[in-house]
Amino acid sequence: MSDTVRCPIAWSLGLVGDHWTLLIVRDLLRGIRRFNHLRESVEGVPPAVLSARLRALEEAGVVERRQYQDRPARFEYRLTPKGHALGVVVGALADWGQRYGEADLALVDGECGHGISVVYHCPTCAREAPRRRVRIVGRRPGGLPGAGAASTLPG
Repeated sequence: MSDTVRCPIAWSLGLVGDHWTLLIVRDLLRGIRRFNHLRESVEGVPPAVLSARLRALEEAGVVERRQYQDRPARFEYRLTPKGHALGVVVGALADWGQRYGEADLALVDGECGHGISVVYHCPTCAREAPRRRVRIVGRRPGGLPGAGAASTLPG
């Protein structure tokens, strides 16, 4: 891939592609907000790494930091709408890990309790798009997808 192509996957991995960041987002999605609670829930994360990842997520607009105590100053972290949008990424990784790895946690529907999977969906046509039809294509100058060189997603 040339240096002039701005790949959305590469950009995303630059922000959340290390070992810890998506685990932090996972726990923020689960409602864990305070630093000490995140340190306990994200097993093995060094405090300095947790602090650095939270700061990077805040700078990227994925989380916002809110003070909940004055003395000493203590903060909690909440996902922004941009951060909540990562839920589908975490869900897709959970779905894949359940299928092909060893897992003690499951992705389920909160009402019926059945296991769920993440699917592609076309918001314009309001229908599911099977993986066999999904392509990665170049964008035209107006920002709309073009019909140029396309890559089929595996699966």
